[in-house]
Amino acid sequence: MRNAPRWARWAVPLALVLVWLGIGGTLGPYAGKLGEVATNDQAAFLPRSAESTQVLQARKAFEASASVPAILVWTADDGGRVTAGQQRAATQAAAGLAGRPGIAGTPSPAALSADGEAVQAVVPLAPDLGERTPEVLDEVRRAAERVPGTSVQVAGPAATQADLSDAFAGIDGLLLGVALGAVLLILLLVYRSVLLPFVIIISAVFALGLACAVVYALAARDVVRVDGQVQGILSILVIGAATDYALLLAARFREELAVRGDRIAAVRAAVRRSAGAVTASAATVALGLLALLASDLTNNRALGPVGAIGILCAVLTTLTFLPAVLALLGRAAYWPATPKPADATAEGHRIWQRVAALVDRAPRRVWAGTALLLCVLAAFAPALSSKGVPLDEIFVNDAPSVSAQQTLARHFPAGSGNPAVIITDAGRAAAVRAAAEGTEGVAAVRPVTAAGGGRPAPGGPAEPLVVDGRVRLDATLDDAADSDAAKDTVRRLRENVHAVPGADALVGGYTAQQYDTQLTSARDRNLIVPVVLAVILLILAALLRSLIVPVLLVATVALNFLATLGVSALLFQHVLGFSGTDASVPLYGFVFLVALGVDYNIFLMSRVREESLVHGTRQGVLRGLTTTGGVITSAGVVLAATFAALMVIPLAFLVQIAFIVAFGVLLDTLVVRSLLVPALVLDIGPRAWWPSALASRFEEGPVPARNLG
Repeated sequence: MRNAPRWARWAVPLALVLVWLGIGGTLGPYAGKLGEVATNDQAAFLPRSAESTQVLQARKAFEASASVPAILVWTADDGGRVTAGQQRAATQAAAGLAGRPGIAGTPSPAALSADGEAVQAVVPLAPDLGERTPEVLDEVRRAAERVPGTSVQVAGPAATQADLSDAFAGIDGLLLGVALGAVLLILLLVYRSVLLPFVIIISAVFALGLACAVVYALAARDVVRVDGQVQGILSILVIGAATDYALLLAARFREELAVRGDRIAAVRAAVRRSAGAVTASAATVALGLLALLASDLTNNRALGPVGAIGILCAVLTTLTFLPAVLALLGRAAYWPATPKPADATAEGHRIWQRVAALVDRAPRRVWAGTALLLCVLAAFAPALSSKGVPLDEIFVNDAPSVSAQQTLARHFPAGSGNPAVIITDAGRAAAVRAAAEGTEGVAAVRPVTAAGGGRPAPGGPAEPLVVDGRVRLDATLDDAADSDAAKDTVRRLRENVHAVPGADALVGGYTAQQYDTQLTSARDRNLIVPVVLAVILLILAALLRSLIVPVLLVATVALNFLATLGVSALLFQHVLGFSGTDASVPLYGFVFLVALGVDYNIFLMSRVREESLVHGTRQGVLRGLTTTGGVITSAGVVLAATFAALMVIPLAFLVQIAFIVAFGVLLDTLVVRSLLVPALVLDIGPRAWWPSALASRFEEGPVPARNLG
């Protein structure tokens, strides 16, 4: 290219820009279409091998048609007892729903509570309503409101699904707008440039459009699964990663442009010197996400390949579209803060000169102090409960399904509407029922009968429905289905029914699913965490050609993760009022924080090694910290802001993930990467590069790069 005609030097950048404009125009709309192939059916995201999943499949044979129950609960307006006439009117209102669009079977008669102050009826909804669920529930509610002198609420799985659909409504436009707006504002304030922020935003949008198009095609063919959570995380992950990588490349191009003057040569040098760090950083995140494929939870496995696709698309735009645009714009990309020769030297970064001087004066005191601070914060990590989120904490705002479930629990056994489901051998059904009724925490056990249309018999002797030699028993629990007490009851119930000889009994249902998910998440953490750490360690060793530095980097980001969990435990319990987190939150937080935290250390240490080849380890650390300080801090702030955008979705899971990643990234950027890591490497000295030849060199002066391993 150096000796090529002038027109040829511009042909490649121009062609790349045109290609990406075509890709963006064609595939960009897919960023708003993922909802078409997304599912929020929680039954699709259960452990594959769990007992509750086996029951979920087996129970379908006992249902006249597949359905999702909506539970209508009526209470008297005057707060007193429900009259017999109101109970009859409630039964008629429920029965009148049969045959309407979206209703999958015959609603049950209205049953009176033991205190006489409420009645309930179960309305089966079609399982494939998807986004129509809120609309159908509104029709059900309007029909139920015709009972005079009462107020009606809708609880049960169908109502929860409707509230989830409302929470994710408009996720594409809202989340994308908030994230891109935050990134654009930060870039404009930090870089004081008119064009560069928009170039970086366009690069991120192109990456997201390409990623969404690929994921859409795969999800439409059932190769991957997408739900609202995966959909939201994909958008944030791509925007954050693409912006981070773009900032690193743009900062390097600015340096090279200040030295070389020729924009084409500067782009080539910037890409050559940034590509290793960018690809290594992307590899840590992508492979860390792919480690989720080892999970037994479907939604975890779904996030792995979807997230990895997003990261690859972010790298692709960073190393093709962005260099092409920078080559065409040159200095104009940074206007009015155009690059000057001083920008190419470490002396051009005064704030980070002071930080480097602080680290240089007392490295041992700096790393010991920061490590102690992180350890103190990490000491609170065990206080973070990850046993699952109660139903009344799933939504950040008040949700109709939550208040309805609370009303149901006040007047009926708290487990009403979400029974434990027992599938057992027909010949041992009586013994299994007796074992279940004798279990502490079980309020009642009823068989599913043919006469009841596939519903439990209301009481008294009834012949159970037998399907392939098996019967189904529904056990109503004393405690709320999402409570720890109910999970303990399920554990005892399984022990008791499993002990019945020849019954081959299985226990499932909502509570069992939550219990199995909790156990599976713990197993996943024990398996996936070491895999992610090993993958990152290998990538760092290959990039830095050292063993000691990679171990230090992995240890520091792991400590940062534990410190973040400690702060989260204090904030969630004492400020936000969360009693705990979803079982998957710590694993998601680990994968994102460790993989993304290593990113910034890769950006720093790859530059430190480059400088150390010429100036020695001490000067290499100081110059690397000074020259990368601004861009890495900007990247960290941008990534924290993009993940914080998840808080616009009123779900506890995403709010918790948003805080953990945003806070952890800032802590990593401002403390771990700025103080702890440089101070550790300075204190250890050249030996930190062992077994590279850098470990044995003296600091008096540079040695030829060809002599360094």
